[in-house]
Amino acid sequence: MNIILFDSHKTREQLLPLTFTRPLADIRVGIMTIREKWEHLLASSTFSLTETYLLGKFPGAKGDEPSLYINGAVLPTEDLVAAIRSLGALQSLKSGDILVAFKSEKQHLNYENFEAIAKSFSAVNYDKDIVSIKHSWDIFKLNGYAIEQDFEWLTKGKTSEPLSATNTIIGDPSRIFLSKGAKVEAAILNTTAGPIYLGEDAEIMEGTTVRGPLALCDHAALKMSAKVYGPTTLGPHCKAGGELNNVVFLGYSNKAHDGFLGNSVIGEWCNLGADTNNSNLKNNYGLVDVYDYGQGKAVDTGLTFCGLIMADHAKAGINTMFNTGTVVGVSSNIFGGDFPPKFIPSFSWGGAQWLRTFTFDKSLEVAQKMMERRGLSLTEADITILKMVFDREEKNRKSK
Repeated sequence: MNIILFDSHKTREQLLPLTFTRPLADIRVGIMTIREKWEHLLASSTFSLTETYLLGKFPGAKGDEPSLYINGAVLPTEDLVAAIRSLGALQSLKSGDILVAFKSEKQHLNYENFEAIAKSFSAVNYDKDIVSIKHSWDIFKLNGYAIEQDFEWLTKGKTSEPLSATNTIIGDPSRIFLSKGAKVEAAILNTTAGPIYLGEDAEIMEGTTVRGPLALCDHAALKMSAKVYGPTTLGPHCKAGGELNNVVFLGYSNKAHDGFLGNSVIGEWCNLGADTNNSNLKNNYGLVDVYDYGQGKAVDTGLTFCGLIMADHAKAGINTMFNTGTVVGVSSNIFGGDFPPKFIPSFSWGGAQWLRTFTFDKSLEVAQKMMERRGLSLTEADITILKMVFDREEKNRKSK
């Protein structure tokens, strides 16, 4: 049986611009992506049901065999997995107004009509709480819960690599886990508020101070004398320094120098220049508004603390300042003094004084150069995705 993680149409819109370049399930929250969490608990690989232009990179299922469809924005638990496994053919599992899962017969469902078809199935109510991502800011809001959950799953029955005696430990040392090749020297590690997890070949450099929860994924690094407040995640191959507070880096992104970043989500292949800072609290201590693609306007997050949402391949020059609740689109290049706009469409070039279109060919050159530094390169599937985003955001660039 195929296991397919589907994108809710409404939630995809609310998670833009992060979901311009990935399905919902490929968002990282905690240590693992949502897809990795489901595959860990189900002990099975999964497929995607999402917009067509993404399928070259995130394949859908082939054939017409019976399939189990699961909401890619929902974070799994053992109990929820059991409830989903018990579904019969043409049954769905719901929690309030959220379609959690459904099981199809031998029929091929496409992204345009699957939600309408699932509504006709016999509904089973799931009466326990579920945790799901509905907006981009939920990623950092839920990160502490997700790190705790992932830490238990990933370390169960495993033994941590030894921790060097050069480190200072505050709290329970068993809440620190080092995977193969991970290194920590002369750091202060505080686990009283949550665990600290280091993936394979991850490194915390000397002089760094960490308050958990912290997820440092495979090959990620905290630079010397960094100050990190949890819940914070650095995805695979990320490098970060300066001061971090409740930040999620999805992967392959850098903030290698001093500067403050708080209550933020940074996509893949981003780079924040030296002394880039963001505001995460308004001067009047009011609630923060963030641009919502689905509604085409700023909406109230209900949060006092909310910083920067930055999509894949975006860059910020040295000394860039981002206001509370700023949204930066895919492949944008931001620089200059003063605060740039709080909504920056994809493929924008400039800052506070002006924004122009970052030409598509030039943006690909920058993306290729950055990826080569990690031994990777743009694929045809990547280029197809980026071209679709470039075209879709043209109307928003023209409105600026």
